[in-house]
Amino acid sequence: MSFGAVAQFAPAILGGLFWKNGTRRGVLVGLTAGFVVWAYTLLLPSFAQAGLLPMSFLREGPLGIELLRPQQLFGLAGMDPIGHAMFWSALLNVGGYVAVSLAGRPDDAERAQAVQFTETLAEPAGERHWQVRATAGALQTLLERFLGREGAQRALRSYPGRRPGSPAAEAPPELVHHAESQLAGSVGAASARLAISAAAGGKEVGTEAVMEMIGEASQRIELVRGRLRLLYDATGGIGTTLDVTRTAEELAQVAVPRFADYLSVDLAEPVLRGDEPGVDGAVNSGTKWMRRVALSGIRDDAPLFAVGDLITLVPSSPQARSIDSGQAARLSASPGWQAIDPTRASRVIAYGIHSLVAAPLSARGVLLGVVTFWRSEKPEPFEPEDLSLAAELAARAAVSLDNARRYTREHGMAVALQRRLLPRALPQQSAVEAASRYLPAREGASGDWFDVIPLPGARVALVIGDVVGHGVHAAATMGQLRTAVHNFSTLDLAPAELLRYLDELVTLIDQDAIAAGDQTTVTGATCLYAVYDSVSGTCAIARAGHLTPALARPDGTVEFLDVPSGLPLGIGGQPFESAEFPLPEGSRLVLFTDGLVERRDQDIDTGLRVLDETLAYADRSPEETCDAVLEALFPERQRDDIALLVARTQVLGAEQVAEWDVESDPAALHRVRAACSARLTEWELEELVDTTELIVSELTTNAMRHAVGPLTLRLIRDRTLICEVYDHSSTSPHLRHAATMDEGGRGLFLVAQCSERWGTRYIDGGKVIWAEQTMPGTLGS
Repeated sequence: MSFGAVAQFAPAILGGLFWKNGTRRGVLVGLTAGFVVWAYTLLLPSFAQAGLLPMSFLREGPLGIELLRPQQLFGLAGMDPIGHAMFWSALLNVGGYVAVSLAGRPDDAERAQAVQFTETLAEPAGERHWQVRATAGALQTLLERFLGREGAQRALRSYPGRRPGSPAAEAPPELVHHAESQLAGSVGAASARLAISAAAGGKEVGTEAVMEMIGEASQRIELVRGRLRLLYDATGGIGTTLDVTRTAEELAQVAVPRFADYLSVDLAEPVLRGDEPGVDGAVNSGTKWMRRVALSGIRDDAPLFAVGDLITLVPSSPQARSIDSGQAARLSASPGWQAIDPTRASRVIAYGIHSLVAAPLSARGVLLGVVTFWRSEKPEPFEPEDLSLAAELAARAAVSLDNARRYTREHGMAVALQRRLLPRALPQQSAVEAASRYLPAREGASGDWFDVIPLPGARVALVIGDVVGHGVHAAATMGQLRTAVHNFSTLDLAPAELLRYLDELVTLIDQDAIAAGDQTTVTGATCLYAVYDSVSGTCAIARAGHLTPALARPDGTVEFLDVPSGLPLGIGGQPFESAEFPLPEGSRLVLFTDGLVERRDQDIDTGLRVLDETLAYADRSPEETCDAVLEALFPERQRDDIALLVARTQVLGAEQVAEWDVESDPAALHRVRAACSARLTEWELEELVDTTELIVSELTTNAMRHAVGPLTLRLIRDRTLICEVYDHSSTSPHLRHAATMDEGGRGLFLVAQCSERWGTRYIDGGKVIWAEQTMPGTLGS
């Protein structure tokens, strides 16, 4: 019975393939007649045999009419029930189909569609062509109407054969076929055949045919518009950041659910580090490894590989095929992609995923990974036309991914270089207790830097600066400036004078860069240099375009110090000025760069006010202060580097410092040496008595001989024993090697041999000659 029902479709199918005069109405009439006879001769007798109808219906026919007996219709006997039913149903089906089709001629749309099947199947392969005549001019006019003048010219130029020389000449069948295929890409196959048929025969197209052609063209236009909108959204929605993972996630957000139900992005692991992978990624014996970095779908329970999984792409998988060919690969559920993980693949198929497209992510000749589009809820599988759209999405995403990869590499190099150039650990010294933080910007490391430099005389230099720009150049420039400050600090210059030298250095660096054709300059860099003296408890500060530091006193009051503002480094034209401030013991001096308090959407005064409120807690250590400041001021999206340096001041007690005024009389040396010996004995430094007496004698004698005015001698017991001699001369002594017969010239040589280090620094009204000795039980200063 089921076979008999299915067989009713045979006349319509065969007629649609081989008879171009068949009509829809004829098919409907034939199917109706065939199914009625099938039900009467097979279905109703089965009801009677089951007891649902009286048996008289079979033996006597309805109403006792024997000619209408279901299994002997019109007296036809001797056949089995199925053969009997098939005979009458096929007769009425075919008869109704043919009769109604002949009675009413097919319309233009039916005729155009029928020709596509009947004439194609009737002709041998390679010889199929239109049996219509059209001039070359008529074909060109038709193409221009639908494709435009330039599109028509491109379509005709792509014809491989020879075109007629005159528009009035008849076009060969191959040219008609070519024009049809070019037109079908814009309006659809049936509409293209109908349009060319009408143009070739000069016939008017009926209203129904025109409406069908318009409907088909509208659907295709809407499909093209949807794809164009998707590509437009992909252009603006992919690559908004320079983050590899975020870019992959943006691709997934654009394509799901408009193009695919699920999307996964797998990248070679070197890409995530910013490195350039090999031509085929990570390859070993034909096998490729990828790391899944993005997965998005209409549901969250899809049994696909999760983000972070390492995936092995076997050569038979569509992903590996797309990588090898460099083109998108389309595949329905089959062993090709199931071979990656058969167990998981069976769950994927059971979940309902039935079709996929894999496209390589390749940019600038470098393969980055592969993107896979999956369908489950959408019943239709991916079509060949979807390959071009998938490839276009992958190509646009690949450029953004490669930009992000390059940026990741450069950012990593800049951050690594900057961290290498910044102090790894703050040096040990007694003047301040210091803590620091450095946070590179997400968009790229810049030139923010800081430093803590121990100075002789129980002093320390605190430095912070900011170089204009981002990236490796800014980090390298920062290293130059930090090295220069270290070198200048050995001269023990005043803060304003040190910035003057640094400004001149920046100018020279820029001049050399411009001469070499480099347009990236250092001009505009800022710097703040402060020197804190733990003996006097004072701090001298000068700044070149940098933000003034904050001072949090032990009583909880906070003040932004009024340090004279100088121009940024490299601009020149004005001298720098220093300011000196007394810092109570336990005060916290806070140095910071503008990235801490300045935002694009926030006034800098707001950031300074928050910093003021955060520093008001007086019981915090420098480490706790750094944490509290960053917690209060760290931005949601960090666009600039942040450098923070907090130094809590310490003051040497009176018991650690001894000072004497020395008359310019050689007889006073004996009293000074005796006083020094007594103080060293009091400090339990008897081991240093002899060397200290020698150093004091040589330094004071040298000052008496070459300087003018009274002298001052000071001993400082810190991490080292420091001996300082103050005089009012600006002449600096020099170490020299005395000849054998010379009576003098050996004093500084002896000082250098007995001390760890020595030197000279200039102060207002004179200079200081100092020498440091290692304390007993220590390895050095």
